Formats: sequence, structure tokens, C-alpha cells
Amino acid sequence: MTTDPLSQVFSALADPTRRAILARLSKGEASVNELAEPFEITLPAVSKHLKVLEKAGLIERTRHAQWRPCRLRAAPLESASNWLDYYRQYWEESFDRLDAYLKTVTSNQKKRGKKDGRRR
Repeated sequence: MTTDPLSQVFSALADPTRRAILARLSKGEASVNELAEPFEITLPAVSKHLKVLEKAGLIERTRHAQWRPCRLRAAPLESASNWLDYYRQYWEESFDRLDAYLKTVTSNQKKRGKKDGRRR
């Protein structure tokens, strides 16, 4: 089953351990042992998380002699951010329309209250 890249990114980001790994990699390269340090999970479990992140294109692994650091790749995060941005803009416009409507309703209620001689 082939999954589109954006779905892979969101699937990878769905797990808090993987998000924590990405947060750590945003500060610079790290080995698997360094990435595993703050978690109470096995090295094989961390390796599985890294494979998911690598498949989604969010990290890359390199080799420097015996050291195999992982490094963050931000481009897939940018495409996810762009996708979310579209919906953020949609919701902001919806809330702006709702705000304008509520101001109109409130204004009309105040006008009616003054005509009836009622005070609020």
C-alpha cells in the first residue's frame, strides 16, 4: 500500500515519542543512543520510531566512521505546515464572519432596547 508523503508526515507526527525525537534533532545531530536517552523504551523501539521518521522523510541518517548520526530534514514539515495553513486561514475567515455577525446582532439588540425604553 502506497501512502502519499503528506499522510506519512502526519502519521509520523501522531506519536509523542517521534515528536520528541524531532524536537531533540532540531537542536542538532544525535546518535540513536543519545535520542533514546530520555525515553524508558528499548533501543530497538527507538530504532522503529526512527525508521518511521526516515520513511516520512523527516530525518536522515548519515555515517561518520563509527558514528551514525540522525539529522532533521525540515522540508516535509514545511509541506505539512502549508497544508495546515490553508485551513488556518479558512477558520480565521470563518471566525471573522461570525464576529461581524455577532456585532451586528448585538448592535441591533441595543437599538431595540433603547426604542423600547429598556436599559441594559
